[in-house]
Amino acid sequence: MAGDLVAPPVLSTPAEHLFEHVEPAEPPTESQVLHRTDDALRDVYEIRRTAAELHAAKRRRVALQFPDSMLGDAPRVAGLLKEDLSRLDATPTQEDGRERGDARIYILADTSYSACCVDEIAAEHVDADVVVHYGRSCLSPTSRLSVVYVFTKHQLEEALVTEAFTGEFPDTEARVVLMADVTFQDHLSSIFHSLRGRGYNNLLSTKVVHNPLGSVPNRLIVDADGLELNISETSDPSLREYAIFHVSSPPTSLLLALSSRVKSFHIYPTPAPGALSSPSVASLPPTRAILGRRYAKVLTLATAGIIGILVNTLSVTNYLSSITRIRQQITAAGKKSYTVVVGKLNPAKLANFAEIDGWVVVGCWESSLVEDDAGFYRPVITPFELEVALMGDETRIWGERWWGGIEGVNGGSDENEATKAAGEVTVAREGPLEVEDGGVEEEESEPPEFDLRTGRLVSHSRPMKAPSAPRQNGTSGEGITGHSDALALRPRSELATVKGAVSPGAEFLRSQRTWQGLGSDFDGTERSTAVEEGRSGVARGYTVGEAAERR
Repeated sequence: MAGDLVAPPVLSTPAEHLFEHVEPAEPPTESQVLHRTDDALRDVYEIRRTAAELHAAKRRRVALQFPDSMLGDAPRVAGLLKEDLSRLDATPTQEDGRERGDARIYILADTSYSACCVDEIAAEHVDADVVVHYGRSCLSPTSRLSVVYVFTKHQLEEALVTEAFTGEFPDTEARVVLMADVTFQDHLSSIFHSLRGRGYNNLLSTKVVHNPLGSVPNRLIVDADGLELNISETSDPSLREYAIFHVSSPPTSLLLALSSRVKSFHIYPTPAPGALSSPSVASLPPTRAILGRRYAKVLTLATAGIIGILVNTLSVTNYLSSITRIRQQITAAGKKSYTVVVGKLNPAKLANFAEIDGWVVVGCWESSLVEDDAGFYRPVITPFELEVALMGDETRIWGERWWGGIEGVNGGSDENEATKAAGEVTVAREGPLEVEDGGVEEEESEPPEFDLRTGRLVSHSRPMKAPSAPRQNGTSGEGITGHSDALALRPRSELATVKGAVSPGAEFLRSQRTWQGLGSDFDGTERSTAVEEGRSGVARGYTVGEAAERR
């Protein structure tokens, strides 16, 4: 009865029973900490130089790409840039003596992929003819749009850097290459000449170039006069005789790439925006331990049957040919590949593809490296690591070399010997499978495969090695993808197919997924049952079946 209720029912969980999940507070961004004036913004974002380049190239639709830490400055930077462009456009040109129309400026508020890469996809949404990329960059060559790189300028106590260098290298005859992150590159010349004045005659410097596959990625080694020096691993003196002194913490991909090329690596970490404490020099992190963990992932992918090709860029020049090449390598190894484009990577997105045994990232040389602590359900490796994984156990040599991106997939440089060796091995395995006279591949003659990490026997590492057609008149079978009208022995187990082709993904969906989509719980079996009349009436007085008829 309604009169029995003395209090409203409890329709929510008491506060003491709640599982509260509080997200950790994100640190303030650079634009939030540093409240720069307009003059400071003009200097940090190089407004005058950028406007001059855009004006000279007659660019009228400009897309501005900022990293998340600088996005708060984007509206003011766009306004200052438009002012300078309007001032330049108001001046009649010497060519036709006429003023130009106003330039359109767009802010790319969210990048499609990694912030270090130029986001051509977002820029094409506004039909931009040039992208101004702010902040640090991987400098990978773009495929479609013109780019103006603005690394931005940041304050640096050059005297502290000089003192840290002399403390790390007391011997003035030490062979050292001075290097800096692109955001601090404008300080490098002053620091270099200051150290040269202290007697470091064997000190060399670097300047920025667009060459990720160089001896030092995206850098040229130069002397005191700014002339390029041909110092590599095979030159005399060799790059292995030099130490690297790097201003600002470099990306992990750079550390791994240079760990086997130089004598030692020393880092001068720069303080965070607004921090007052000056950092001390840090030695090279334990790259051997990092490479060991990377090799463990390589061994996991060596026995994987289904490999996902994870597209993490649509801007790097050779990304399409790299995808094709990686597909060919996976197919030649008898494995199945699926191509997936998910934008920015996170574990939740990739966890939706439970049938994938491992992933290879198609991206730039920085974004292809997924850190070990990222929390991904399956191992994620680089194209170079995939080529090593697809080698046979008897030819797989890890060594100390490592590379991150797709820049070396289609040939690479002379320095990427391991990549070339991997390519030769996989190409040698291409072509039709050998078929015995019985019409079925002689699987028993192949050695068993074991997971080198767990020691367990693996039976699904090459799901695409399906039976081929039998030989006729002394000719070989048609191979994996061939077709023949001749009789062939049925496989030992029925596999799911899509348009006649074996599909390991569809087989996983059929046999292992607990839920297979809408309607999957309907088995289609016809069953007959008596039809019974249900309730009728209104909520205050339902009648059921025969009772309704008597009333």
